[in-house]
Amino acid sequence: MNHLLLRLSNDLGDGEVVQTESGERIFKLNSFEKNPIVKPEDLGLCWIEDGKEKPGAVFNAGAEIFQDKVILTPRCHKNYQESTFFDKDLGRQRRCLENYISEVWPLIGEDGIHFKRLSQVVIKGDGTDHKDFLYGIEDLRIIQYPQRYLLVGCGKIKPPFKGKDADRIAIYSTKDFKNIAYHGMVGEFDGRNAIPFPEEINGKLYMLFRFHPHIHLDLLPAKMDQLLYPAKHKDDWLGIYQRREKNLLLEAGDYPHEREKIGPSTQIIKTDKGWLVIYHAVGEINLQICKEYGLSQKIERGYSICAALLDLEDPRKVLCRTRHPIYIPSAPFELYGDRRYPVDVPAVIFPTGAILLDKKLLIYCGAGDKYITILSCHLDHLIDYLWRYCSA
Repeated sequence: MNHLLLRLSNDLGDGEVVQTESGERIFKLNSFEKNPIVKPEDLGLCWIEDGKEKPGAVFNAGAEIFQDKVILTPRCHKNYQESTFFDKDLGRQRRCLENYISEVWPLIGEDGIHFKRLSQVVIKGDGTDHKDFLYGIEDLRIIQYPQRYLLVGCGKIKPPFKGKDADRIAIYSTKDFKNIAYHGMVGEFDGRNAIPFPEEINGKLYMLFRFHPHIHLDLLPAKMDQLLYPAKHKDDWLGIYQRREKNLLLEAGDYPHEREKIGPSTQIIKTDKGWLVIYHAVGEINLQICKEYGLSQKIERGYSICAALLDLEDPRKVLCRTRHPIYIPSAPFELYGDRRYPVDVPAVIFPTGAILLDKKLLIYCGAGDKYITILSCHLDHLIDYLWRYCSA
């Protein structure tokens, strides 16, 4: 570990267990004091409209260590307009964005805080490189394997906010983050937030899926070949979709903050006690939890961060699962924005990348669909909390 990353590890918080007014114990990740660490202005993601400069967005970045530096793969866009739409499922008006197509700009930083473009590399999903999807590439997670890094994200086959069945799993790989190969998309079902395990378990390769609104886990019958050549394995992908009800892993709806949906978030982390799954949830965050973050009102609809621990030998077994979020949106750039930090979508904290610096867990998150932030804890503290208070 280079000395700059070592310094960052020492500067970041270890997380904490706090007791709520009702006596329940919740775990809280620490937010880095210099958040947000990446803003659209930092990358020139701005445009002039009506004589005023408007900031774009850089958020939801996968994260990994590469050559003793931190690599991020955020989605970026600008030149869009804010709008609203009526969400029939929720029965309410929601904010949305018009006229944008996300692309991914790999970033690199020696200290894990300050980042710059990596050789002006751009991953596009606008028809330039292929015709599989034309409306953007979003939320690329990075999964490290011995021979390559796999980049797994969401390709949009319809404009964002313009209807259902718009998302497809898109797969890329790279060895150096400068030369990035596109392997294709999974066309057999609507899907995003899909994350393969970083290694085989007893000769089997598992993968997490989000079939709305739950998290599912299934085997990849063709293992890595199924990821590298997705079009060749249409029957295998279709089989995963057809047996999805049999492979439900984590069900949404048990807790208020998970009532609308849940989904896999960062890459899956192997620990001595099990596979750590960091996942996101959408729902109502009650006042009791909000008070622990200095808020005076509940969040009617917000994204939050949760965690589960799966058995090392059989990840279909859930050993532990949080009953309360381990982080909620609470700063202006995560919540409703302010003059300094406007947000594009309110009450959003969205983890997409995680790295381990010794025993310190760093989680890179999108905030307000506009910025990148870092949350942290000591890995052992989180695992101990899960075992003590969240056993299944």
